[in-house]
Amino acid sequence: MRRISPRIAATVAIAAALAVTGLSDSALADTATTTAPSGSLVVQEDSTFLQNSLQSGIIAIALPNATPGFNTTTGLSATFPVTGGAVHLSGFYGAAQLGGGLLLVNVTNGKTVIFNNLAFDASKWALTGVPMGQTTAVKLLDPARPVISTSGTTQTLNSSDLEIDASGAAFVDNALGTTFFAGRQHAGTGTLTFTAGS
Repeated sequence: MRRISPRIAATVAIAAALAVTGLSDSALADTATTTAPSGSLVVQEDSTFLQNSLQSGIIAIALPNATPGFNTTTGLSATFPVTGGAVHLSGFYGAAQLGGGLLLVNVTNGKTVIFNNLAFDASKWALTGVPMGQTTAVKLLDPARPVISTSGTTQTLNSSDLEIDASGAAFVDNALGTTFFAGRQHAGTGTLTFTAGS
């Protein structure tokens, strides 16, 4: 008769102990408390950019579960909640997944485009979104002049110049049948706050 290896013996012993105590592997995993990542991306739209887009017949609407906002001093804003991911802002890697979506409408011809699966991708240094019906993310906004700070497990990125990404501008212009968008267009300001899960 062959001898049972120590590793197999240990596995059998653990399985027997779990059977006796009535616990399973999944029950053991459930005893560990975990918290999801949290935070948000707040985009404050530039009033001049807004006026120019409206004059060109372009309307941007934040979709649930993003929260639109308005202030008589600062104008329109949208808050996109962090829903997952892992990101290292100063290391330029990882991504923060964001809730909500973005609808763009050209009222002059009725064409629309919707972006879902929004994320801030630090490796691409851009807010990205996946057009409805497609699978590849498009770069939408690039945070220029960034200021990054960290406090504990919370990272904050402030950008005083959110710029339209050139590839995103080309995609949206084509989808909406317009020539309004251009790369490096100043669209507003942005603040991303990301607290890592545990």
